[in-house]
Amino acid sequence: MNPQILASLPDCYPRPYPLGIGDKQVLPENLSPDLLPDRCLRSYGQAKAKVGDYLEAIASLSHLIDRHPDNAIDYNNRGLIYFQSGQLLKAIADYDKAIQLNPQLASAYNNRANYYAASGSLNMAIADYDRALDLNPSHVRAWINRGITWRDLGRYLEAIEDFEVAALFGQLQGNIYAEQGRTYHLWGDWNLAIADYRRALAQLPFNHLRSQVEIWLQQLLSP
Repeated sequence: MNPQILASLPDCYPRPYPLGIGDKQVLPENLSPDLLPDRCLRSYGQAKAKVGDYLEAIASLSHLIDRHPDNAIDYNNRGLIYFQSGQLLKAIADYDKAIQLNPQLASAYNNRANYYAASGSLNMAIADYDRALDLNPSHVRAWINRGITWRDLGRYLEAIEDFEVAALFGQLQGNIYAEQGRTYHLWGDWNLAIADYRRALAQLPFNHLRSQVEIWLQQLLSP
């Protein structure tokens, strides 16, 4: 485990690092995960996943699961990292286990629905998004994701309705405008699509979705 990252995480130690000589910090080259508290392993896994080091992130969460084999949240989080790293069969196995352990865990249904959507099982995805929203009606990403899936099914009205509900929570507005604009684009209402694309670009950071919106907008504006 990377000692510099561990030293930077507030969940690992009350100070930046407990070892040192005088005012100088001394970081060990290796530190066994068995010596770290649960909250530290979770923070470490999140930090490693954020920078794309999925192997280390999965290892960190696996240590947690070995300690607490009945913790649905850890299975769900590890499944998400498996999904991000392209290990889809391991992802769905962890999502299924999380739901078996805690059938009320809305985020696990949303994540499993994302797996089904990516695999082309759109109706199964809708069923899991429905369950996630039954359990947590304010789950904004589930509203957005279900809207995208309705759109992929060609059911544009249902998609727009989901995006409109998602917008009520005041979160991820750039993402909502982007996906709503794409829906109007495919539905043939180009004026509404252009308006939503421009709203999305006013709020989205520089990321993949923003680049995609710029391409979609240019497609409509090009003569």
